[in-house]
Amino acid sequence: MVDATDPVAALEVDPVTVLAAVADPVRWAVLELLTDGPRCVCSLQEHIPIAGNLLSYHLKMLRTAGLVTSSRRGRWVDYALAHGSQERMRAALPGARVEVSS
Repeated sequence: MVDATDPVAALEVDPVTVLAAVADPVRWAVLELLTDGPRCVCSLQEHIPIAGNLLSYHLKMLRTAGLVTSSRRGRWVDYALAHGSQERMRAALPGARVEVSS
């Protein structure tokens, strides 16, 4: 269901882009919903009551940050967490790339 060839998922994304993407309450809600598994955009719309064009904008921001992928199923579009999205969010935190010695 997830498009494994999605080029955005494979990109190294700027940490600020990732953090800005997750900082928005609507995008955070989308990520929370997708932790249960892939969802059709119509299902996301049911749980996040905002205008369709605004939801599309937020989904685009999450795709740009490499956090979600999309795949087309007929006339429907399914969204899922991108492979490595949790690691990408963790790595974006300040100090995440600093090695800690004991």
